[in-house]
Amino acid sequence: MNLGLENETLEFKKSTGELKEAIISLSAMLNKNGYGILYFGVNNNGKTVGQEIGKDTLKDISQAVANHIKPQIIPILSIEYVSERNRIKVEVKGENKPYSAYGKYYIRSGDEDMEISPLKLKELMTKDNLESIVKMESNNQNLSFTQLKGLYLSHGLTINNASFEHNLRLRTSDNKYNLMADILSDNNVYSIKVARFNGVDKTELIQRNEYGYKCMILAAIQVLDYIEAMNKTFVYIEGSVREERTLFDFSCFREAWLNACLHNKWSRLTPPAVYVYSNRIEVISTGGLPADFSEEDFFSGKSKPVNMELQKIMGQLNLIEQTGHGVPLIVSKYGRNVFEITENFITVTLPFSKESKEKDKIALNEDLTRSEKKVFLALNKQPNLSVRKLIGVLDIKQTAINNALKGLKEKGYIVRKGSNKTGYWEIKNFKK
Repeated sequence: MNLGLENETLEFKKSTGELKEAIISLSAMLNKNGYGILYFGVNNNGKTVGQEIGKDTLKDISQAVANHIKPQIIPILSIEYVSERNRIKVEVKGENKPYSAYGKYYIRSGDEDMEISPLKLKELMTKDNLESIVKMESNNQNLSFTQLKGLYLSHGLTINNASFEHNLRLRTSDNKYNLMADILSDNNVYSIKVARFNGVDKTELIQRNEYGYKCMILAAIQVLDYIEAMNKTFVYIEGSVREERTLFDFSCFREAWLNACLHNKWSRLTPPAVYVYSNRIEVISTGGLPADFSEEDFFSGKSKPVNMELQKIMGQLNLIEQTGHGVPLIVSKYGRNVFEITENFITVTLPFSKESKEKDKIALNEDLTRSEKKVFLALNKQPNLSVRKLIGVLDIKQTAINNALKGLKEKGYIVRKGSNKTGYWEIKNFKK
């Protein structure tokens, strides 16, 4: 009988030669669900391939589980005989999260075991309690919701003042206003700003628009209106073709901004923000990805909202959908490199259309070598070029490419963003 596919509570190992990996999988399943089953003698497709069993095999497995998973777990082991082959079933249960394996912590995500940091571990342990925006008590208990009610009415929705706060879960179990109520109230302490800078960094601030200190959803809509107006249309002419274009794809910005407002870790009391530079627009939110949510989950469009109740409200106001299409939309237009994901922040950087700026016509300083100029111009057009691709594009030896990159970094022309495998080059300094 085929056992099917691996999942968040089921793992297969071909043999006890993978005992260490099995221990890690068991700890990951315990941390995710408090329960897990693992089979030895079964391949990844769920087919029983057989496991040799000696007089100490079960004892060795039991001792390995007891010795290397902390707090200690006593597994239930059994031998099953299927299609003239043996397989070993290991079952674990535990309520004393978190569980470590070989001194490290793991969490199950689908059929994968993800190592997690102490920060993510803390988030995992508290996500159903202290850090929930509907369970955290607001510091301000003198709240009103005229703006939020107005948004509901403007969308043709009826409200019942007597049950409004209860229906939207704006109070804790102790009947105190919660953090979500604070965020959505008429007057709060959350600054939501759009800052514009002259150039490609934060050296010179030219404008700062404040939209906060009010109902967060109303503030988010006002930011959208401002950015849409700022996203000016220009005429681009190539040959005999005349085409109207905008600085950036507004639908992508809308998804990035509303996702930032929804998934922001409001328990850290740091709102999302928008920064506009001469060559790009950035959306920054606090909190990173959930502890048991991988980057592949994120980019595939799987939805795991940090703030479920807030998602429901924003959905009722037609601001978001639960289809998970936002991230795939942005990736389809700009690629994965526009996302920078850390433990504490998620930044989405949308570059401006190159045709919209004469700034792309660069006159480089004379302090650059010939190779440095070639490499710089290539990276300005394609910031995600690797060393290998630069060699092919420019027909320059690898040593010269490496020396040119080193020189450009030292002279402040480029900065590497992200990893060597998935990152890109950001243009930092050039003369017109």
